[in-house]
Order: sequence, then C-alpha cells, then structure tokens
Amino acid sequence: MAISLFPLKRSAVLLALLVLNACGGGGSTGSSNTNPAAGAPTGATFGATGAAAVDTQAVQPTGNTATDGLNWFNYRRGLLGIPALARTATIDTAAQGHSGYEQLNDTLTHVQSAGRAGFTGEMLQDRLTAANYRFTARSYAYGEVLSSTTDQSGFNAAEDLIAAIYHRFVIFEPMFRQAGAGSAVSSSGRSYFTVDFAANGLTPALGRGNFLVYPADGQKSIPPGFFSDFETPDPVPDRNQVGYPISLHADITSTVTVTSFTVRPRNGALMQTRLLVHASDAETPLSAAALIPLDVLAAGTTYDVQFAGTVDDVPASRAWSFTTR
Repeated sequence: MAISLFPLKRSAVLLALLVLNACGGGGSTGSSNTNPAAGAPTGATFGATGAAAVDTQAVQPTGNTATDGLNWFNYRRGLLGIPALARTATIDTAAQGHSGYEQLNDTLTHVQSAGRAGFTGEMLQDRLTAANYRFTARSYAYGEVLSSTTDQSGFNAAEDLIAAIYHRFVIFEPMFRQAGAGSAVSSSGRSYFTVDFAANGLTPALGRGNFLVYPADGQKSIPPGFFSDFETPDPVPDRNQVGYPISLHADITSTVTVTSFTVRPRNGALMQTRLLVHASDAETPLSAAALIPLDVLAAGTTYDVQFAGTVDDVPASRAWSFTTR
C-alpha cells in the first residue's frame, strides 16, 4: 500500500495485494513456505473458511463473488459506523476489467502491461479514466485491493482481505464513498477478486481528532491468527503465522501518532507485538496505526487493548476488548 501527496491536488493512492490459497488467510493453523511475491501459494491449509459464515444472517449471499465481497465490506463498515460504499457502474467497469486481465494472464498485479491480453490501463487511475470515471474535485483519493484464491466465496475473500492489515487500511478508509468490484476465474481455477475505491473530494467522515478501531469493542468470533507471508507487502517479514492484527483508522487527511499501544489476554501479560506506524513503516498511512501480536491468539479468549496518542494533535486514548472464536 502506498500514499502519494501532490501539490495543490491532494491525491491518495492506496494499493495492496493478497495471495491466498483455497481457505483464506485468517486461520490459526496451517503452514506454507511459499513466497507470495513469487506467485500463488500452494499446499497451505487455513482456518478462515467459514469465518464469514458467523455473520451471514446479516448479509445474504447472491452467489456472485464481486457483489458478495463488496456487500461484505459494506457490512463491516456499517458495524464500525462509517459510510457505506456506493457501488458505481464506471468503477465496476474498471474493477471487472482488471479481474479479467488477471484471469487471462493468470497473474495478480496492480500494474497491467500494454499488449497483454485484456489490457485496460497500466495503473489504477488509467483504468478508472478508461472506464469513464472522472475525478471532478480538487482533492480526491482512490485505492484498490486484490486477492487471488481458489475459494470463490465473496464473503470469505472479503473477510480475508480485512484480516490482511495493509488491505484493511484501504477497506476501512472512512473517506471513501464509492467503489466497484469485479471477479473472474482463470483456467487454473483461481478466482481474481478486485475492489476499487474512490473519494471524489476529501469530505471528512470522522472529523478532526476522531478515529475508529478494529476489531471493534466487544466484537466476537475474531480469528486467532493471520499468515503474514500471504500479504504483499509483508507486514511481518521475519515470520509467517502471527496474531490477528489490531488497528485504528482516522480520516485519510488526519495524522495519527502513537504513545502506547498494547494488547494482553484478559488478566494476562502484555504480548510481544509489531507496531505499524508511518514513521517506521512507509506502507502504513499517516492516518492509521496497527498492532500485530507476534504469537497467534488463543481460541475463545478475551483480549484487552489500550491505545494512547494523538489524532490531528488532539490527545486520544481508548481501551477496548474483543474475543477470539
């Protein structure tokens, strides 16, 4: 994921890749020695299949991977109190075109190569322009998340992307207002799922000094772990199986600083963690922060989180808890 700022026109670009095998990336068991940057992993078994099923009564499946995935993102955003993404036909065209390109070339990438089958535009903004989407505001933002998996469930694909922290920064960006989704299955049986996001004008969603957290306070059935190696970029380069990421998100125009950020099992000791902030991790936006436990979380356990810092130079703190499945 990357953020770019330009003079006079503040434009944010958020991009992230996720390569998954059949069952997704949110489970607590399984192993793989495959480098996702080199291609799709094989031979891994995850515990995330059915992770979305816990809440499927809230979102009814349509059987269409793209529709179900985008609906799941909106469901999770709704639980956090941030605006739903309005599905937009022109952005749909860009996302579907990119999934088609990946299907035809059996590759997972944010960058298309001219001359290859299904080419619709080199970069995301090129593909949005080709699909007749236009940014009319002086300030705007756009982003993209991608996944490749042999599981064609849109719910599972979306939940796996939320578990992947750099993807979560994009998906839960409060100021995104529009989105489009696409999916296509290659001859090798891999489902390529694409969601493109846009904010045509950076209108505050949370406002100065405000932020949201995920998992949310009191949220249950959180997966115990995540396989870091299946996300590109890799948020924990020195290990694969880690605990489920914990994050906080402000408006993309905000700046988050962290004084302290901790997690512990209820009545237990503080866990060892990796802190993701922009100052030490360029892939983390200025408007967010994350804490990744270095050990997989225990099943059926409540975890207490504490954060202190600033958002837009406004002192901020919060204590909350969540429970694993």
